[in-house]
Amino acid sequence: MRMNRWFLGLATAMAIALPAGAQTVDRLYVMDCGHNAATDQARWSPGVNTGKPIGLSDSCYLIRHGTQWLLWDTGYPDAIADKPMTNALGTATRAKKLVAQLAEIGVKPDDIAYVAVSHTHGDHVGNVDLFPAATLLIQKAEVDWAFAEGKTPPFRKDRPMRELAGDLDIFGDGSAVILSTPGHTPGHQSLLVHLPSTGWVVLTGDAAHFKDNWDNDRVPSMNTSADQTHASHARLATIVAAKKALLWINHDQPTFESLKHSPAFYE
Repeated sequence: MRMNRWFLGLATAMAIALPAGAQTVDRLYVMDCGHNAATDQARWSPGVNTGKPIGLSDSCYLIRHGTQWLLWDTGYPDAIADKPMTNALGTATRAKKLVAQLAEIGVKPDDIAYVAVSHTHGDHVGNVDLFPAATLLIQKAEVDWAFAEGKTPPFRKDRPMRELAGDLDIFGDGSAVILSTPGHTPGHQSLLVHLPSTGWVVLTGDAAHFKDNWDNDRVPSMNTSADQTHASHARLATIVAAKKALLWINHDQPTFESLKHSPAFYE
């Protein structure tokens, strides 16, 4: 990955603040939250594979920590399972609704203590309003940007919400840490999770849309800041190396095929 020394230095300094003796969450479920049959990969990789179709998965992640549940991203709206949506980018579909997948593992929307979203694009916040009692964990910069005058609100704002200004150790034991990774949007964030057997996992959100972009430090055309994107890539790379973490790139996971029958889980 191409990164200059300034970005690497910044990333290293930021990573040092992460908890060293972290505990673990109990389990992480990966759920199929949609699929986009996109018409042109170059929207996400400018100048590369122009006009080439690409299939993008869309995953949600449910994390159990003791008696508490954390939902990371909410995917495309459940309504798309009944009526696929086609626009200039491609066709969005859902094989299964999010609420139905939660029910398969005995979880109701009211059981969710926290909902955290990587950012406010529609394929990540489509079901936020299904969890009105959960505390929404989101960067203040993202709220200010998404709810700016003239924009269509991505979800209801009159709900429990904690507006962040950087990283957050969600449970206070280092087992699930929100990482501030702006660039794709002003308040984009990723999630570092520690599992008992799997070890460390970084959920990237849309810090990178697929591995080829990650490997080449590319900046999609719709990103709000190229400089912040490069810095966030560098930060995540430093954390992945320091923690020997798995890097799970949301839209690169083939969950729309492998999770048709039930959510997969990791411990």
